[in-house]
Amino acid sequence: MTTYRVCCFLRRFRPASNEPSEAIGDVFEAYAGADGSGSALGEEALRRFLREVQGEAGDDDVEAAAREVLAFAAEHRLLKKGGGLTVEGFHRWLCSDANAALHPRRGVHHDMGLPLSHYFIYTGHNSYLTGNQLSSGCSEAPIAKALRDGVRVIELDLWPNAAKDDVEVLHGRTWTSPVDLMKCLETVKEHAFVSSPYPVILTLEDHLTPHLQAKVAKMVKETFGDLLHLSESEAMPVFPSPEDLRGKIIISTKPPKEYLETKSSKEEAQNGSAEEESVWGDEIPDNKAQVATARQVSEKDTERYVEEDEEMEKKVQQGVNGEYKSLISISLTRRKHDMDQDLKVDPEKVSRMSLGEAAYEKATITHGSEIIKFTQRNLLRIFPKTTRITSSNYNPLMGWRYGAQMVAANMQGHGRKLWLTQGMFRANGGCGYVKKPDFLMNTDKMFDPRSKLPVKTRLKVTVYMGDGWRFDFRKTHFDKCSPPDFYARVGIAGVVADTMMKETKVIMDNWIPTWDHEFEFPLSVPELALLRVEVHESDNHQKDDFAGQTCLPVWELRSGIRSVRLYARDGEVLRSVKLLMRFEFS
Repeated sequence: MTTYRVCCFLRRFRPASNEPSEAIGDVFEAYAGADGSGSALGEEALRRFLREVQGEAGDDDVEAAAREVLAFAAEHRLLKKGGGLTVEGFHRWLCSDANAALHPRRGVHHDMGLPLSHYFIYTGHNSYLTGNQLSSGCSEAPIAKALRDGVRVIELDLWPNAAKDDVEVLHGRTWTSPVDLMKCLETVKEHAFVSSPYPVILTLEDHLTPHLQAKVAKMVKETFGDLLHLSESEAMPVFPSPEDLRGKIIISTKPPKEYLETKSSKEEAQNGSAEEESVWGDEIPDNKAQVATARQVSEKDTERYVEEDEEMEKKVQQGVNGEYKSLISISLTRRKHDMDQDLKVDPEKVSRMSLGEAAYEKATITHGSEIIKFTQRNLLRIFPKTTRITSSNYNPLMGWRYGAQMVAANMQGHGRKLWLTQGMFRANGGCGYVKKPDFLMNTDKMFDPRSKLPVKTRLKVTVYMGDGWRFDFRKTHFDKCSPPDFYARVGIAGVVADTMMKETKVIMDNWIPTWDHEFEFPLSVPELALLRVEVHESDNHQKDDFAGQTCLPVWELRSGIRSVRLYARDGEVLRSVKLLMRFEFS
């Protein structure tokens, strides 16, 4: 019995049981009973289960999967004498990492030989910040963590120090404390290819005079050496591929023709209003508000845009350092603040453009097809608006729906929107590059994510049960007087038509909840759909407690009954917590 003390009394509850749920037991009996044994799953029954439930297609795949299951069972002593898998062994294998929803050994499987513009790229924003955008510390530690997590685009803001004789990395004109540039560069070199062999793009926000640019050029060349990719010409007709750039570090910034000084963010913070978001993020909007806004955009707005988030006030600089300029392999195009001109595609030259969140959202209303066409050859980076001083993020699907490759995220801004970014880049072996769907590269017919699209497939999701909280949390973490009351939320983030969220019933007073709940999601664009899973503990008197989450790319889900690991708010994996779920496509 499990005991909880309430004042002078003891409340007793049945101990947690990790036996298979009724639904899993039924599946086992259906296959074990078919070959006469009833109490064990023989090899032939296992093969039928792998083919019919787990979706293993060819004979070779079935045989390979069967060998893996039997090897796992033998290693953990889960086979009966005389052969066959017991129901306990069957359940234990189903819940193991070997049976994960994403194939644990599939690795990189997208074509990596296409130009960079063909990929979504895992992109960080203000990569050196440890907390909020206004007063937190700057450090090389967040850069190291981001690279270890698979981030491929690191942003550094370069500023002169107080004496104007050295370079610091900090969020300019705020109360953030600086970090030495050399520390950041050495950290990039050390961790760049720990989790992925594909290129790291270093975006520099340059606020330097020519002599400091020369100093940076020397530091970059000496630190990176042969790892540094130098372009042979200023005008590239097409970007190289991730495979071409394997093991390389690329510098991307504006050609330094102007010395840029920034409006004080302290002043901006005083004039702007901080968003009141919960620690783990607001619900993802479905963009209906944006569609309504389209009707209110004036003719003047459609002809000319002034980017709300651009902080720079330009001052002419006398001279440019040539060594620094030679480092830039991907140049950042200076905006003309006329979207028709900004999105013109140059057939002779590719480049990168940056748009603030607000300006980008306006552009999708009036220039959606032009954005998609632009991103078929060029790179587009979307960065969070400056009023997000808490380092919160925005819905990255806003960028991906229109082909934007570099949707910048504050990696320290934990919450649902960052979870989506982390979910997207679990695809393709977690290498930080995910090939865009073919329809975003189609030049004959432009994709419109706002149009009414036919249902392409239906995803049926069954949530059987969960376990592991009893190992990772104190007995009184969720409720001081009883075991927790868990429920699960399951949904889709994608194009507007596919976005929805549903939830199971609450299972009272149980550390190992069994829901056996089935959901169905019609998907019009499964290639951009992310499966969202969250578990909460119901509380009648306070806000429900958060108990874990994950986000998975739908197009990489393995059919069948699968083990799904959950993560904490900060994206770190929970050591023991897993769900057992089933995925069926029709």
